[in-house]
Amino acid sequence: MQNVLLNVKGMSCGHCVNSVEGALKEIGAQGKVDLKKGTVAVEFDDSKLSLDNIKEAIEDQGYDVD
Repeated sequence: MQNVLLNVKGMSCGHCVNSVEGALKEIGAQGKVDLKKGTVAVEFDDSKLSLDNIKEAIEDQGYDVD
């Protein structure tokens, strides 16, 4: 398992949290959003997913990943 902390721009409310965490869950990753810091802590199996897969899932929800 791999853990990464991503800076994500555009998140501001509970809907944002649900969108991001739900999108990560759909692809088999665990995500925990911190709205105040604008970050997402992600845990994923790097033998099944890449960091690009993670970023794409978040960006598909309309947010920018740094």
